[in-house]
Amino acid sequence: MKHYILILAVLGFFSCKKNENRPSYSSKKEVQITHPGKKLLENNCYVCHSPTASESDRIGPPMIAVKKHYISKNTTKQAFVNAMQNWIENPTQENAKMYGAVKKFGLMPKQPFPKETIKQIADYMFNNEIEKPAWFENHYNKERGNGNGMHKGKGNGKGKQRQQANTNFKELPYGERGVKYALATKQVLGKNLMSKIQKEGTLAALEFCNIKALPLTDSMSVVQNATIKRVSDKPRNSSNKANDEEVKYINIFKNDVVNNTESKPIVKEIAEIVNVYYPIKTNSMCLQCHGKPTFNITPDTFTLINKLYPKDKAVGYNINEVRGIWNVSYTK
Repeated sequence: MKHYILILAVLGFFSCKKNENRPSYSSKKEVQITHPGKKLLENNCYVCHSPTASESDRIGPPMIAVKKHYISKNTTKQAFVNAMQNWIENPTQENAKMYGAVKKFGLMPKQPFPKETIKQIADYMFNNEIEKPAWFENHYNKERGNGNGMHKGKGNGKGKQRQQANTNFKELPYGERGVKYALATKQVLGKNLMSKIQKEGTLAALEFCNIKALPLTDSMSVVQNATIKRVSDKPRNSSNKANDEEVKYINIFKNDVVNNTESKPIVKEIAEIVNVYYPIKTNSMCLQCHGKPTFNITPDTFTLINKLYPKDKAVGYNINEVRGIWNVSYTK
């Protein structure tokens, strides 16, 4: 089966064009800090399109690349929002505009984001500077002949670049800090999983999860100085079974999906310990191993699942369902 990649980056159909939709220069810095689309961008897109990943270590194009590829003098904000929604609903070869990225990383999996989420991400990226990796300018100029022929203007990522790797997570609000730990772990797991899928196929990726997923999660717990777990009410591995309290939070996040609302981290404090809960949702890539047998899951893959996990419950999912949650615990 053709591999996929979480190219949520195509959330970036954003223009550098100056118009009446843009904030004034004096208010721009404040807008960048407080705009709700900023956090939505970081939480939904940077997992695969990190502005700090090295050129050889990336699993998708950085968001600044997406923005540059979709810049047009005459593009309006509304046109970007419409194009974004169209791509997310139809991530196909025929509908793609970043052909090189699709060839290198594969098509993004289909994920039905709430329309308001897409609108706010588009609005933020259309009007504001976008973080870019240190290697990006040389790479981009090499591919584009020093940028000739591309429209340039404010909001294309120039100026001060804030590197996510240098962020002091301890200075963040408790919920945001926990989400950062979870997403950093998700990025490591995703990078290794996608490498297996790309090089060896779904069966090899399944065996990788069986052997390496828990050790990699544990190693990220050490790196982040936190306890990081992935748990589910329908576990594949019995070590990932949710307890009664965790099931309660899973059901809260499932209700968010039903109501088509953006999920917020749940924060619980006990003395000096903070627990943060955040949903794990399915996309089309997940369905290769967690969808419906024979429909999404090939017979060979389903046979291997039953061999590796005789008590498996983690099948039968559709796109955009809550498969489990992150449970991140750390000291204040």
